[in-house]
Amino acid sequence: MEAERRGPVNDVEQLLDGIPSLAGQERHVTLLPGGLTNRNYRVRTSAGLDVVVRHSSPQTGLLGVDRAAEHANSVAAAAAGVGAPVIDYVPALNVLVVQFLPGRTYADDDVARNLPRLAAALRRLHAGPPFRGRFDMVELQRSYLAICTERGFDIPSDYLQWAPYAARIAAAFRVSPEPLVPCHNDLLAANFLDDGGDVRIIDYEYSGMNEPSFELGNLIAEAQLGRSVLADLCTAYYGRRDDALIARAELWGVLARYGWTLWGMIQRATSSIEFDFWEWSMVKYDAARAAFADPGFEALCEQVANR
Repeated sequence: MEAERRGPVNDVEQLLDGIPSLAGQERHVTLLPGGLTNRNYRVRTSAGLDVVVRHSSPQTGLLGVDRAAEHANSVAAAAAGVGAPVIDYVPALNVLVVQFLPGRTYADDDVARNLPRLAAALRRLHAGPPFRGRFDMVELQRSYLAICTERGFDIPSDYLQWAPYAARIAAAFRVSPEPLVPCHNDLLAANFLDDGGDVRIIDYEYSGMNEPSFELGNLIAEAQLGRSVLADLCTAYYGRRDDALIARAELWGVLARYGWTLWGMIQRATSSIEFDFWEWSMVKYDAARAAFADPGFEALCEQVANR
């Protein structure tokens, strides 16, 4: 469901007047729900355009977002037949305009019910044109930690206690890395659109070249689904069951939760959005901490390192 436009009308209209593809047209505007670093507007014009205008916060540099890369990678994802066609890009306004895609956005429960279709969509994306930039959660988590430390942002009191466990995962990954492919890297369920035929993927803020096992592990971690679902997704994606790849994806999911915890802490300290970033972060942190403390943690690392 769309939400009616909120906020100062003149500000929105002035923004849209600065977008070449939308200027000088009659427009019907609605504010779309969601978005923790941006506002998304559906805009229908008298010229027949039906687009989503993504107006991003200029403060997302701390989060590692590269808007020029987001634009380039959105174009590449559209070329792969997975993303929405890009209509306009106005970096001076922090605006990206893409074609509106009809369909239903997923909730977490939909992920488990559509694993083969999600795997097929991800294979199309990963086989598409290369993305600009490299996404590496190992380095991103370290960058987020440095930002929190330097700026005095709050983090969980025992966060650093688990740093050796994150380092253990990183060491296991270095032994035999997967080839890099163009990845979305932020696969919340709501970033999937299902029109009854194809599953499309939207919002490429964190996109970049990465290991496909990160994409799979992070997706299942975000949907808060279990190991058996991850195993089924990996099997559907790779076309065979490979326990070492399943373990690799699981550890990426653990490391992602540990890193995204700090994303939330940075947002808590800097964002003007009314949202409980502390609670959001602690859900991820508690899951990461439980995985680090699990008796099978070291065996997973060994399985990945010995692949």
